[in-house]
Amino acid sequence: MANLTIRDFDDGLKAELRVRAARNGRSMEAEVRAILTEALSSRPAAEPGPGLGTRIHQRFAGPVEFELPLPDRHDLPRAADLPR
Repeated sequence: MANLTIRDFDDGLKAELRVRAARNGRSMEAEVRAILTEALSSRPAAEPGPGLGTRIHQRFAGPVEFELPLPDRHDLPRAADLPR
C-alpha cells in the first residue's frame, strides 16, 4: 500500500471532510479513500490520444496570417569576416 501526504490542505475543507466522514461512520482517512475510489473508478477508461508530433502539428497548422518579405538575391555569397 502507498502513502499519500497532502500539504496546504484548507482548514475549512478538512472540517467538511471530518463531518462527512462522521456522517458515513468512517475515519477521515477511510473517507478520503472512498472519495478517491468513487471519483477515479466512475470515469471512463482513458483512450490514447494523438501523439506529441500530431499535437504540435495541430497547434501550428492553419492559415498563415502574415507573409514575410523575401530579400533580393542579386549579391553573390561572401566569405564571413571572422576576427583573427
